[in-house]
Amino acid sequence: MRYFAGLIIMLLAQPVLAGSVTVKQARLWAAPDHTRVVFDIDGSVQHSLFTLRNPDRIVIDLRNTRMPKQLTGPEYSKGLVKRIRSAVRNQKDLRVVLDLSGRVKPKSFVLKPGKNYGHRLVLDLYQSGKKKKAVLTAKQQERKGQRDLIIAIDAGHGGEDPGATGTNGTHEKDAVFAIAKKLKQQINRAYGMRAYMIRKGDYYISLRQRTRLARRIHADMYISIHADAFRDKRAHGSSVYALSRRGASNEAARWLAEKENASDHIGGVSLDDKDGLLAAVLLDLSLNGTIEASVELSRYVLRELRKVGHVHKPRPQQAGFVVLKSPDIPSILIETAFISNPREERNLRSSRHQKKVARAIFNGVQRYFKKNIVPGTRLAGRRYTIARGDTLSDIAARYQVSLIILKRYNSLNSNRLKVGQILRIPQSSDS
Repeated sequence: MRYFAGLIIMLLAQPVLAGSVTVKQARLWAAPDHTRVVFDIDGSVQHSLFTLRNPDRIVIDLRNTRMPKQLTGPEYSKGLVKRIRSAVRNQKDLRVVLDLSGRVKPKSFVLKPGKNYGHRLVLDLYQSGKKKKAVLTAKQQERKGQRDLIIAIDAGHGGEDPGATGTNGTHEKDAVFAIAKKLKQQINRAYGMRAYMIRKGDYYISLRQRTRLARRIHADMYISIHADAFRDKRAHGSSVYALSRRGASNEAARWLAEKENASDHIGGVSLDDKDGLLAAVLLDLSLNGTIEASVELSRYVLRELRKVGHVHKPRPQQAGFVVLKSPDIPSILIETAFISNPREERNLRSSRHQKKVARAIFNGVQRYFKKNIVPGTRLAGRRYTIARGDTLSDIAARYQVSLIILKRYNSLNSNRLKVGQILRIPQSSDS
């Protein structure tokens, strides 16, 4: 009898784990401005957190939670996080400690199960007092004279948001990032253009923050790169979207817009210093002009993508994507292929095909800017109309510019000229 009484006492003394939540794993992503820590859990959890100094660390208490194993290894040491420790607290709760490399401003929230993941506890750690890396914006360049055109390249998804996934496990976020990097190389090799990557690695950026980053550098153009998916694996080809103020132009576009917008709320433009009517008129004028420019850009890019492969939609589409809502930056979203199509998934994994897609996008961008000159930029240089007897070398010498730069500036593959042809002449200092 004493044995059973002692056994009952021992059982009562054990932590009460019935109905408790389990932390299955943690995933870390290091972005330039913050580190994201995601705890995968098997149920909803209540938590609290606080920070400590000397050494810097953050403490998270999770009610009625357990962690079967310690999280150790290099995958748990990224960005601002040096190490993750945990221990049982009050017999049934869990205390997790993140050892940090410096002071942080934490932000935490819980996410319900989604398409790719179950319950999650997310921590975004922003480094306190970190100086922002200087970026030479368009306006800063303008003060120094003629400037480069700035093109913001946005590789869709990232981090714990993989986007669509192909039959062979290819993640959209990886394929489009590879294309984005190749597009950046193409742009940076061109005269008078400079590319800026919105996402520089495998981490998550909210849709609203992506457009903020483009506006912060005063981008002249915004290109968002994605890969489509559909339940029918036979669907194939690329599409190009511009913003539609009325929403999507057809049912497929509406469905796609809803899918892409699901991870964030729609942002707006702050016009707090204007009265209601004036703000509405200014925004309307700006949006109308930007939408027209975006549709024109879409046509040029779509025309070039036809040379690479099949296009799913023969004309530019218009939809209510959040990343296209900047009122003063011509913006397009490119669905490069259907990752749900096995053949196109293989293409998206091919470095050679990625380069072809990037080249097609670049050619479309270049054609757009040749027709739409942006004042104050290098590409808005002087012009010369070819007369009989003119040669490229004579014109280069006359304007004291490099022959190579003159040819590259005008996308010339040979020295042949036609009477009446117009050449754009770069500034001599650009040679």
